[in-house]
Amino acid sequence: MNTITLNNGVTMPQLGFGVWQVADDEAEEAVATALSAGYRSIDTAKLYRNEAGVGRAVRESGIPRDELFITTKLWNDDHGYDEALRAFDASMERLGLDVLDLYLIHWPAPSQNKYVEAWKALEKLYADGRVRAIGVANFTVQALDRLLDETDVVPVVNQIELHPQLAQDALRAYNSAHGIATEAWSPLGQGKGLLDDPSLARIASKHDRSPAQVVLRWHIQLGNIVIPKSVTPERIRENIDVFDFELDPGDMTAIDAMDVGRRLGPDPATFG
Repeated sequence: MNTITLNNGVTMPQLGFGVWQVADDEAEEAVATALSAGYRSIDTAKLYRNEAGVGRAVRESGIPRDELFITTKLWNDDHGYDEALRAFDASMERLGLDVLDLYLIHWPAPSQNKYVEAWKALEKLYADGRVRAIGVANFTVQALDRLLDETDVVPVVNQIELHPQLAQDALRAYNSAHGIATEAWSPLGQGKGLLDDPSLARIASKHDRSPAQVVLRWHIQLGNIVIPKSVTPERIRENIDVFDFELDPGDMTAIDAMDVGRRLGPDPATFG
């Protein structure tokens, strides 16, 4: 498994397992399958309502805690300093953990105008050693600029919607220039639109891989952290099997050409 060294020196697996839209009881089984397949990074959130299931799978796995990397996120309703501290405590109780590896502000929710207060709470949690690294998700350049201007700790990660049809070149470049790792959610897109692309099919056939594996490999070679989600054991195992082949420059260029600015999720500039 490749790892990424974050800007505070903490290392994070480059490929992890996401549990968005997975029910709590189903998450426990899916995470257990992922851990047995070799995943060591699990990404959840308060919003997903499955932190408890993730925590059960982690505890029952028998894998030493220091070999695992667990992420959860602060939801929009909990922006603000005291609110964020209380939300963190509640997430940790559901997860059953003493120390979290990565805590993210899930969305900037700019209309609330409270994400700077929330970030200062995350800085407190980080200073107190309750979380090993802090970051953000879905932050725009404007939101990141304000955070960097008004607070002390640079986020280690910006987790954003990112797939070949929404490559986010400008935001990835901004992240890189400020030492912020880019993490991709919905890395395979959604539905059949992306994975049925004829160009992907040709590249997949060339490497004797699935289209999903080709897209995940594209992310890996770009340097993105990636968290594919599945509840199907075969897909879970397939998605991690992307470290023993390499896309050539022509493959990368063909996948880059799929970028049409197609956003599947909400616009971070207005959502929340």
